[in-house]
Amino acid sequence: MAHCNASHTCLLYKASPRLPCIIHSFLHQREIDLFNISPTSCKMEVPSSASLAMDCGLRVRTKAPKPLSIAGRAGGGGDLDVGDEAELNVEEPLSPYSRVFHTPSLDTCLIIIFGFAETLDIDVLTGSLMETSRKHPRFSSKLVFDGKKEKNPRWVRTKVNFEDHFIIPDLDPNMDKPDRFVEDYASNLSKIPIDVSKPLWEFHILNIRISNANAVGVFKIHHSVGDGMSLVSLVLSMSRKTSNPEELPSIPTSIKKKPKFVDGPFRYLIAVWLIFKLFLNIMYQAVHALFVKDTDTPIKGGKGVEHFPKRIVHRLISLDDIKFIKNGTNTTVNDVIVGITDAALSRYLHRKCGGRLKKNILLRASVIANVRQTAGLQELADMMEKGSKCRWGNKVGVLLVPLHVSLEEDPLEYVRRVNANLNQKKLLLEAAYSYYSTWLFLKVFGIKVVAALTHKLLFNSTLMVSNVLGPAEEITFCGQRLAYIAPTGWGLPTGVIIHYMSYMNKMSITLGACEEAIPDPHEFCDDIVESVQLMKNAVLQRKATKVIF
Repeated sequence: MAHCNASHTCLLYKASPRLPCIIHSFLHQREIDLFNISPTSCKMEVPSSASLAMDCGLRVRTKAPKPLSIAGRAGGGGDLDVGDEAELNVEEPLSPYSRVFHTPSLDTCLIIIFGFAETLDIDVLTGSLMETSRKHPRFSSKLVFDGKKEKNPRWVRTKVNFEDHFIIPDLDPNMDKPDRFVEDYASNLSKIPIDVSKPLWEFHILNIRISNANAVGVFKIHHSVGDGMSLVSLVLSMSRKTSNPEELPSIPTSIKKKPKFVDGPFRYLIAVWLIFKLFLNIMYQAVHALFVKDTDTPIKGGKGVEHFPKRIVHRLISLDDIKFIKNGTNTTVNDVIVGITDAALSRYLHRKCGGRLKKNILLRASVIANVRQTAGLQELADMMEKGSKCRWGNKVGVLLVPLHVSLEEDPLEYVRRVNANLNQKKLLLEAAYSYYSTWLFLKVFGIKVVAALTHKLLFNSTLMVSNVLGPAEEITFCGQRLAYIAPTGWGLPTGVIIHYMSYMNKMSITLGACEEAIPDPHEFCDDIVESVQLMKNAVLQRKATKVIF
């Protein structure tokens, strides 16, 4: 049995009534000793952490540990002072999507798995996170409702007990299968609801070496706090370039070509035609959201899939390979990502169905799209670093992209088809329509109608795909060098959520799969990796053929 280290005291707090027993039993199975703070500090009317831990057969600390050492940091001790007293109790209403993510059918959490290139300095990491929390309103605000019916949800600034937000198990550095342990740990977090009586985030520090990193941090946060773009901007604000410790990381941006408009009398006819097409697209989306459901396949989530446990696995691939395929097909990185997802899904389903997959099946991916006017990441990070207000929150739309699920002789055909579909959807402003219609429906019909429509739209599709652009060079996060970043989430009514994120010359592929829909998510990840290699080889073969002729 491993014992609790004095400098890395194991802190396990009241994130939920079920948290102590679930984590205790999970770590107990791995032969890891875990201590807990005094149950007298828990104000919730639930069984104490001590009694739950004792039921699991573990020793329990009867005296609370000392606060984390954060000498020289703002606030001191274990409390977070958000600034002047006037800043406390400042209220801010939730955005439309943030309110949707707090309904029972769409209660969604995100996690970001950080792979660190070095063993963690706990005091430096926690101190830096505390300082950032002092700057950022969402990390020093709790969710408040009016009355028992939970009306008028809003963020209210509050003093933060920093100890409530860190879980630091004392782990055996020589444990067997550390990669599987981290995978199990992250997956078990999907079974634990987040505590809404405090700011909606927590950070788990796993100071063990795995195959791709020397330590791991797991950042759990409720989706109402922000979307992927907002959270990555937060990561950037807490990061610095390894090459220049005083400089914020940079995000590569693509120059968007301005659309060319036709001059002359025909431009009015074209404008009318585009408006008519947009109207048809709106009607099509509404009909598909309400009445059309994807064909049942082995990976289609069933009723209540949003509440099922999720298995979280990830892979790292070469970002250069993705760009090589992009250039070889004259498409975009997003096209390639959705294309390799289509190719991997085709391989996986044909194998699971023994080659007897139905023809002409309907299978769609809900692709998450950022609707901010600019790329957003660098601007948000710069603004937050300077202490000014920035456009945080959820500003995303959903694109319903059909996947053809067929075994193609030319693997690049998947990318070409996706490119044609996404180009049409961009022209028809489908992502913007999705976001702003949600806002309009919320104003007119209320949160229940919006939640029901969003749930039905996502449930009727088969999987969800998201791509987030990360830093192009090595960075330090809270003073610690990063090896990779792998985000994912759970709580949405879909059997599979696939997140792609670039960092340096790597791209992480993180799969959040319902265990009932995909009991073998590692195979799916292997299919994605193999699809990338097949497409790369196809591009190489095309170039070689052109040289010969």
